[in-house]
Amino acid sequence: MKDYYIFRNGRIARKDNSIVFETDEGNIFIPINDIDSIYILGEVDLNTKVLNFFSQNGIIVHFFNYYGWYCGTYQPRESLLSGEVIVRQAEHYLDPAKRLIIAREFVEGAVHGFIYNVKRYKDKISEDIIKKLEEYEGLIKGSNSIEALMGLEGNCREVYYSSFKQIINKSIEFEKRIKHPPNNMMNALISFVNSLVYTSIIKQIYRTQLNPTISFLHEPHYRRFSLALDIAEIFKPIYGDRIIFDLLNNNMISEEHFDKDLNCCYLKENGRKIVVKQFDEKLKTTILHKKLKRKVSYEKIIRLELYKLIKHLVNEEQYKVFKIWW
Repeated sequence: MKDYYIFRNGRIARKDNSIVFETDEGNIFIPINDIDSIYILGEVDLNTKVLNFFSQNGIIVHFFNYYGWYCGTYQPRESLLSGEVIVRQAEHYLDPAKRLIIAREFVEGAVHGFIYNVKRYKDKISEDIIKKLEEYEGLIKGSNSIEALMGLEGNCREVYYSSFKQIINKSIEFEKRIKHPPNNMMNALISFVNSLVYTSIIKQIYRTQLNPTISFLHEPHYRRFSLALDIAEIFKPIYGDRIIFDLLNNNMISEEHFDKDLNCCYLKENGRKIVVKQFDEKLKTTILHKKLKRKVSYEKIIRLELYKLIKHLVNEEQYKVFKIWW
């Protein structure tokens, strides 16, 4: 099973036990049991018959708008329900002490990713940046509120982003992170890659008993999977940012792959295809897991992280955040 990314305009319909993507250039048939999830980045029509078919087969569909910004996810009815896990998840959110323990781990994982990334380029990076990040890292365990943790993580990220101009082997316009909407090439690229990380985590949460709306670092809110935002903090530096560095330093993507509309900058279709290809290959990459003593994919690592969180919630094993070592 694999993820399918749809860039062209067309229509998705059901044909027996397959999905057919109908376009002006012809039809593409995909066996339903070959699909893990679908990313729709073009203008695509589909009906309730298709959505029902997706639901029956546990297929998640992620939608992106014209600018490549993530809009939302169609998620079938949950099949791995566990009242115990949901109750425990809510208990850990409602108990400030229990919530803080988990939130600290998420921030520690994020900051570790920042530090590990900049140290890979230590011949380019100012020692002051590494020193500052390590100082912030030392303050995590002493942070006694969610607000303090969020502030600390924000300060770390600001210092971390200041290293991008030194890491990337070309002149880039990137003074600060601007999301809504992205105002330049770097902000547009970060936003698109982060949305791919976020949607990958949504898919993995769906494959567990966790509720995606009950979070610990970010506040649960309407219309968002806030637990995915929590987990994304761990994986954005090591899955997302490393792809960005490689794309730019290897001249795989450049200004010509972006367009501007008033004050908004976004990736054009040819740029999105390049990014998606690299991201998909990254998720399939395998490493020898130190604890399991066997090879696991980057995608599997996300699922394993969620299993660790479940064990913590049901008091089987203390949660320790994933920290990259390669």
